[in-house]
Amino acid sequence: MGKTAFIFPGQGAQYIGMGKDFYDKYEDSKAIYDKASQILGINMAELCFAENDKINVTEFTQIAMVTTCMAILEQVKKYSIKPEICAGLSLGEYPAIMAGGVLSFEEGIKVVRQRGILMQEAVEPGAGAMAAVLGMDATSIEKVCEATEGIVIIANYNCPGQVVISGQKKAVELAGEELTKSGAKRVIPLNVSGPFHSPMLKGAGEKLYEVLGDIKIKDPVIPYTANVNAELINKKDNIRDLLSKQVYSSVKWQQSVEAMIAAGVNTFIEIGPGKTLSAFVKKIDKSCKVINIEKVEDLDKLQEVIGC
Repeated sequence: MGKTAFIFPGQGAQYIGMGKDFYDKYEDSKAIYDKASQILGINMAELCFAENDKINVTEFTQIAMVTTCMAILEQVKKYSIKPEICAGLSLGEYPAIMAGGVLSFEEGIKVVRQRGILMQEAVEPGAGAMAAVLGMDATSIEKVCEATEGIVIIANYNCPGQVVISGQKKAVELAGEELTKSGAKRVIPLNVSGPFHSPMLKGAGEKLYEVLGDIKIKDPVIPYTANVNAELINKKDNIRDLLSKQVYSSVKWQQSVEAMIAAGVNTFIEIGPGKTLSAFVKKIDKSCKVINIEKVEDLDKLQEVIGC
């Protein structure tokens, strides 16, 4: 039998109403939202379930996503599926390390709150941009970014044929034009509030490093694969450094999935809103079993794992 990994989605998968069925049906999932509300002084049920504009604002999106992932995880844990590895894309790295025992929920949600604020405030509105690039190999995209004047890098290596570039608005536009000429199928500007995972957020990452200095970081009970280097992390020694660098470094998601597969993982359980990571894993390796748990009815899919 192969190994199982829990994977958690990042910012961009959020929507009004995410997790509400878990909140309504399970007291212990509701308790996660209530606990986050108490710690942060923000009504998390209102933020996640009621019509509002805040849910797409970074400083609120991040706490909403992590709270929802952890509320859903509370029910997944009842199926006695022990993952050998956890991982998450960008923001999703936080529920991954919280699931793995690196941070308590209380401390994790406080860090995520600060991370969201720091990233929101890092760059003046309109100064940065991000764009998805489809149908072109990453090496060719890297070369175009390097040759473009200004700051633009690959922010996300998602899966074969899909990466995201990020940086100064003009540089991203120029790189996009050159990529289109060079054979990219599509270059799609993203509606985001900042040039995430680019050097423009280095200041935010350095401030987050200071925030993490006040937080108790423990050795992972369940190892996780880090975005920054796609390596399996078993010890707490460099976690503070990795989490701070993650804010302004490329997210190596494809490489992380490949590393988990190389370590023997053949079942991926995506926990949280959307099915984005499930789609990425399938594009990386079709032979993997992929299950996403977003709604209460999705819990039935876990019988496939415990029954096999």
